[in-house]
Amino acid sequence: MSVRAELKRSLGPWHSGALALGCMIGWGCFVLPGDFLVTAGPIGAAVGIALGGLLMLLISFSYGVMLVRFPVAGGEFVYAYFTAGPHHAYVCGWFLALGYLTIVPLNATALALLGKFLFPDLFAVGYLYSVAGFDVYLGEVLLASAAIVVFGWFNYRGIRVVGQTQLVLLFVMVVAVLLVGTGSVLDPGGTLANLRPPFSPDRSAVSGVLAMVAIAPWMLSGFDTLPQAAEEFAFSPARALRLMRFSIAIGVILYLTVLLATSYLMPWPDLVGEHPAWATGVATSLSMGPVGVAILSLAVLAGIFTGMNGFFMAASRLMFSMGRAKVLPAWFGWISPSHGTPSNAILFATASSLLAPWFGRQALLWVVDMSAVGIAMGFLYTCIAASSLLRAKPQGGGRRLATMGAFVSAGFIALLCVPGTPAFMAGPSWIALAGWLTLGVVFYVMRVGAMGKMSRIEFDRLILGEGSSVPPAGS
Repeated sequence: MSVRAELKRSLGPWHSGALALGCMIGWGCFVLPGDFLVTAGPIGAAVGIALGGLLMLLISFSYGVMLVRFPVAGGEFVYAYFTAGPHHAYVCGWFLALGYLTIVPLNATALALLGKFLFPDLFAVGYLYSVAGFDVYLGEVLLASAAIVVFGWFNYRGIRVVGQTQLVLLFVMVVAVLLVGTGSVLDPGGTLANLRPPFSPDRSAVSGVLAMVAIAPWMLSGFDTLPQAAEEFAFSPARALRLMRFSIAIGVILYLTVLLATSYLMPWPDLVGEHPAWATGVATSLSMGPVGVAILSLAVLAGIFTGMNGFFMAASRLMFSMGRAKVLPAWFGWISPSHGTPSNAILFATASSLLAPWFGRQALLWVVDMSAVGIAMGFLYTCIAASSLLRAKPQGGGRRLATMGAFVSAGFIALLCVPGTPAFMAGPSWIALAGWLTLGVVFYVMRVGAMGKMSRIEFDRLILGEGSSVPPAGS
């Protein structure tokens, strides 16, 4: 049998919690409230975010169950193997890699949006071409690429560097959000009357709320990255569920704070009717002037960086686990002798992320819905795995919670993939998804022969860990 590479346990609970929350609160919390208002109105969007948070809490129960049983890198990939075997594990891992890998460059390109608001002519230089009406500039591509390289280097250096960086950035972001929210509440021009109408006039209240709930796997994903680092926990895995629940609760509060701060200072239909490049920035400038915009910009910058930092970690650990199991080429399972990190997986994540900014931001936004599908697939496999595990070892109503989580996860997928639903994906998103699936089939065909030669015992050892030979529910 081949030697099983293992990551070092050097990640503390504070750093782990910061990774989860930092992944959850990325650029979308600060850049998208204007779009949320158009979609559902202030109250509809708030209800949708809160419901999404409750559903994430339900799903997190299954993650806590599985993480305690299998505290190894790979997360959902490992859980899918436990419940359905290596081929399903490949499908789950491939979909989840899509979700993680796309969020890194999506955060990086948000730097250009911030730059356009603060310094309109600084980075929009060197016009190259247009994609779907979005102009691609060399200056903006280089800006995004520089950020990708920096956080790829942080991840290459070690998980403690990643965790320490995340904790500092998260502190800056939370303080900035609280200052912006306080400034909005104290502004004499702010009034609850500005929240009228409470729902978007362009669609029904239920449709708007469901459209917000449908993107919860993308908007509130982050807690699910914690199991990817489970092999590096320097604390009991049993504490991870509390960390996940805490990150979800704080994440929802921060999203709601920024959303309501955006719509509280002037009638929100007037704000979004002007089609501002950054609705939250306009609202903050009304209440706190240039100082408020500077504070908000600091929060955006920290949010972008925490998203990149955390999802770099998650993507690399997932691909490392798949490479260690030889589901992906073994090259992905290499650990740097000097830094103890999955260096090849990090290099791959960096290289693939560097390609994305050249396609333009509009093309990346098509991937948002597609990435939500990938993340929801990870939710579904995890909840099914937890239900399977708890069937053998009943723990009160735990299996019912896991089963409910599976139905909720399937509902997320249905909202995005069933025609006629409020969040049905647009045509370009389907084209991008088809391309990713085609690439996945190509990789699968290349690997299926090697997978077929491996025994169940070898798969158990490589995926679940030494001495964890647990027969999966399926083959």
